[in-house]
Amino acid sequence: MSFKPGAHLSLPSTETHPLAGRTILQIIPELEAGGAERTAVDIAKGLTDAGARALVATEGGRLVAELQAKGGVWLPFPAASKNPLSMLFNIRKLARLCRQEGVELIHARSRAPAWVALGAARLLKLPFVTTYHGSYNSRSSVKTLYNSVMARGDVVIANSHYTAGLIQAKHPVAGDRVRVVNRGTNFSAFAPAAVGAERVQALRKAWGVEPHQRIVLLPGRLTNWKGQRVLIEAARLMRDSGDTDTAFILAGDAQGRDGYVKELDALIAKAGLEGRVKRVGHCSDMPAAMLSAAVVAVPSTDPEAFGRVAVEAQAMGTPVVVSDLGAVPETVLAPPQVQPGERTGWRIPPGDAAALAAGLNEALALRPSARDALARRARVHVERHFSLEAMVAETLDVYCALLGR
Repeated sequence: MSFKPGAHLSLPSTETHPLAGRTILQIIPELEAGGAERTAVDIAKGLTDAGARALVATEGGRLVAELQAKGGVWLPFPAASKNPLSMLFNIRKLARLCRQEGVELIHARSRAPAWVALGAARLLKLPFVTTYHGSYNSRSSVKTLYNSVMARGDVVIANSHYTAGLIQAKHPVAGDRVRVVNRGTNFSAFAPAAVGAERVQALRKAWGVEPHQRIVLLPGRLTNWKGQRVLIEAARLMRDSGDTDTAFILAGDAQGRDGYVKELDALIAKAGLEGRVKRVGHCSDMPAAMLSAAVVAVPSTDPEAFGRVAVEAQAMGTPVVVSDLGAVPETVLAPPQVQPGERTGWRIPPGDAAALAAGLNEALALRPSARDALARRARVHVERHFSLEAMVAETLDVYCALLGR
């Protein structure tokens, strides 16, 4: 199956949309706060807006309420199970659920439930779509086989060109079934004018940031490859060079990684940065968090499959400093790709604390006029390439093609 790059359906009224009255099921382990989970909710809303039934089979999570508020249907299902026997049992269970609900297409967003969904789709002879959301590690032939389910969809959606290249390199079986659909951002929510000053003030107060302090924000779950250790070292270098008024905020869940949390706390204490580098846990108001920041850092040490944080920050007009690694560079314009006056952020070598400190210092030193110009360029750039509307329309286009409508 082939598609024209960038081609997608517009979203007409529910009376005329080809998917009106159709039933689509997405399956994902949990609906927590990650990019795959957020995308599942966004696509469910797009489906309901088009007049389709949007089902999500998942164990639950903090986004279930939002899914239901937007017209999606939560089907409680043990989608997080990785036990091989349980997964075999779940194939029949999911197939039975699909028959009961009249499901016409299954879309899997994670590996373990994708194996279950593949089995159910083949039993029922239903179209099967996967979205390859991550740079899955494949250190052994067994792990490569396990990951390969994400390349077995009738259409394999890659959330970036970087991810598409990974799929082609690791799973040649995908052939010409790969389609790039960039992760989309809701630019109505991620807009400076949409965030009141009281939301920013509430976050600063909750985080214990002093009125005179600027914020460098690293949003992301606490895991070693997200670069929290690199930011802590950069904070130390900046302090030693005379920076006295910057707070460094690590915003994200630990997700049970207690050992890593203790390691981060020890690094903060050893550097004498208590009170300046803060772990604040999950943040539910990311537009306000981005607007509160003077700079957003994305210092990942392993490749990101997309660059959602960088897109959201640029949408809010906040300068970004990102690792030149994985898919994130696709979202941030910087020299030598563009002239210095056309940059929308800074790219630095991954794992290089000195380069991160230099990039943060340069962004923090921007004069108001230069910062405003960068914010305008960044907003135009991300609106042009990473809109929620384009992502939804292109995904629904995939469904339409597979359903023959």
